[in-house]
Amino acid sequence: MQNDSGYKLPDGFLWGSAVAAHQLEGAWDVDGKGVSIADVMLAGENHVSRKVTDTVLADGNYPNHRGIDFYHTYAQDFDLFKELGMNAFRTSIAWTRIFPNGDEDEPNEAGLAFYDQMIDAMIEHGLEPVITLSHFEMPLHLVKEYGGWRNRKVIDFFVKYAKTVIARYGDRVKYWLTFNEINNQTSWMNPHHLLQDSGLKDYPEEQAQELMYLASHHELVASALVTKVAHAINPDLEVGCMIAMNPVYPATSNPKDIMMSQRAMQTRYYWGDVHALGEYPTWLLKYFEQKNFNIDITEEDKKILKENTVDFVSFSYYMSWTVSDPENPLYEYDEEKNHGDNPFLAQSDWGWQIDPVGIRYAINWMWDRWHKKMIVVENGFGAFDKLEDGAIHDPYRIDYFKNHIKSVEEAIVLDGLPVFGYMPWSGIDIISASTGEMKKRYGFVYVDLDDFGEGSGKRYKKDSFAWYQNVIKTNGAEL
Repeated sequence: MQNDSGYKLPDGFLWGSAVAAHQLEGAWDVDGKGVSIADVMLAGENHVSRKVTDTVLADGNYPNHRGIDFYHTYAQDFDLFKELGMNAFRTSIAWTRIFPNGDEDEPNEAGLAFYDQMIDAMIEHGLEPVITLSHFEMPLHLVKEYGGWRNRKVIDFFVKYAKTVIARYGDRVKYWLTFNEINNQTSWMNPHHLLQDSGLKDYPEEQAQELMYLASHHELVASALVTKVAHAINPDLEVGCMIAMNPVYPATSNPKDIMMSQRAMQTRYYWGDVHALGEYPTWLLKYFEQKNFNIDITEEDKKILKENTVDFVSFSYYMSWTVSDPENPLYEYDEEKNHGDNPFLAQSDWGWQIDPVGIRYAINWMWDRWHKKMIVVENGFGAFDKLEDGAIHDPYRIDYFKNHIKSVEEAIVLDGLPVFGYMPWSGIDIISASTGEMKKRYGFVYVDLDDFGEGSGKRYKKDSFAWYQNVIKTNGAEL
C-alpha cells in the first residue's frame, strides 16, 4: 500500500532507535565498573580529535563519565520511547560493568543485575532488545596488559564475557551484535579508530596497518565463536555483525577511478565477507603476501569462521564519499588521502555528506554480496538544536529522515530485499563518540546538557518526535 510519501511495511517491522552504553549511561565508576577506553578520552570538537590519557586525570573533561545519566533515568526515558511508539531499542552492554578488567575469573554481579533490570524495563515498555556486545568500550586493562586485540588471548576473554551475558539474558534478548562498526579500522592511519575498535595503542607507526589486520582477525574469530556459543545456548538466538556502511563511489567515469572505488569497497567491507561468507576474499590474502604481513590465520581459525557465519547483517549508514585513482598498481586504499567529496551532495554542519539514495544502493550491494537479511541499526543527522520556550524545531532532521526512510522502504518494497528493522541514531541526545560533544545532537528527545555537563538534564520532545511517532503509527506509510 502506497500513498504519496511512503510505503506501508510488513507487520512486525522493528521501529526503534539506537545508542551505546558509554555515550549515555554515565555512572562510569559505580557498582564495581572498571575503566574502559572510553573513560580515558577527553572532550574534543569538530575536526579536533579526542586526546587519550594513560589514566583518568582528576582535572580532565571526560564526557563519557557523565553521559546523560541514563544509568539512573532509563525508566523515564523508556516512558518517552513508549509514547513515541517504538517497538525496539538497540543499546550495548559495557564490558567493564561485567568484567571490570576484562580478565577476571568471575563476573561482577552488580553489573549483571543492572542489565537485568534495564532489559526487563525495556520489555515492560514494549521494546525488543537489540544488544551490542562491544561498542567502543573495551577494558583499558586489556589494552595496557595485553596490547588489545593484537593479542590472541583477548579472544578467550571476550568469548567468556559474551557467554556470560548471553546465558544471563538470552531468555529475553533474541538479537545480538558482536563488534560495532568493526570496519572503521579501514582508517588504520588514524590512531583514534585503532584504539576505539581494537584497543591498539603504543605501536610503531609503520606497523599500524599490519596490526590492524591482525587485531581484526582475532575479532573475527571471536565473533564466530560467540555465534557458536549463542546458538548452543539457544538455537533461536540470532547473532549479527555490525558494519559501518559508507558507499564509496568513483569520482569520475575514468576506468581507473572505477577500479579504485571497487577496491575501496572491497577493503572497507571485507569484514562483512568473513562474517557472512566465512572466508577471506582472495584479493586480500594476496595483498597480505605482497605486503609481507603475518596475520596468523590458522587452519582451525578458517574452520571456525566457515562454520559460524552470522545470522544477519546490521549496519550503520550516515554518508557516502568518492575516491580517485591512487596511481599505484595495487590500488591501495588510504581512507585519509583518497576520501573525496561528491559535488552532487549537500553536507551537514560536521561535513558529512547527505545521500539518501546511498542507503538503497548499500542495501542492494550488501544483499548481492552477502545474501543475509539486514537491519539498519544507525542512521541519523547530527545538528545544532536550539531550545526555545521549551520547544525544539528541527525540520532539517525530519527532512533527512523522510528521505532516508523512503529509500529504505524502496529497497524493501520495490527491490524485494529483506530488511527487518530501522533503528535511527540516537532517539535521545547523547555524547558524540567521535568528538565527545553534546552539541552534536541526533535525538528526537532533547537533553538539556551542554558540552561540560552543565544544565538541568531535563528531556524535551523535538518536533521530529511527533513526526517519527506518526511514521511508526502508520508503519512507514506516512512520511
